[in-house]
Amino acid sequence: MDVRDRMPTRPAAPQPSDSGAGAGTAVATTPGGWLGKILAVVLILAALTVTIYFAGRALAPVAADAPIKSKQYQALFLTNGQVYFGKISKVDNSYVKLMDIYYLQVQQPVQPGADPKAAQQSNQQVSLAKLGGELHGPEDVMYVSRSQVLFWENLKDDGKVTKAIKDYKTQGSK
Repeated sequence: MDVRDRMPTRPAAPQPSDSGAGAGTAVATTPGGWLGKILAVVLILAALTVTIYFAGRALAPVAADAPIKSKQYQALFLTNGQVYFGKISKVDNSYVKLMDIYYLQVQQPVQPGADPKAAQQSNQQVSLAKLGGELHGPEDVMYVSRSQVLFWENLKDDGKVTKAIKDYKTQGSK
């Protein structure tokens, strides 16, 4: 008696038929079938990751506008030490748009006294200037690169700068 006669027999794997009966019922047992499914899952996850990333970037300007109180003035602090006061109307990944712009102007005496430092400190006058009256005649809108902005603050309605702006506007309308 042969050893092969004692081994249980396995049923033969189903063969695809050309008649169409049982079509689509074959089980993927080849390694390529599983590899295809894994590849499809990886591609779907990659597509979701890319979608979430770009959706987050698209919503970033909306989130950046959230702390701006549009009815109030803002102070915009730049990396070069300059501060502008106005109304921030738009913020995106590249620029901050500022309108109705004012800035501080330091006025110094033409002829300092004997001690230039002491005279400079005591005679300096700081005033608020409206953008637009300068030699180059700029319009009253400014687009500042986001990379040049340190931060901005909403100004209180009873603050000195806001009061000075209101005074300037009432004097200008008379």
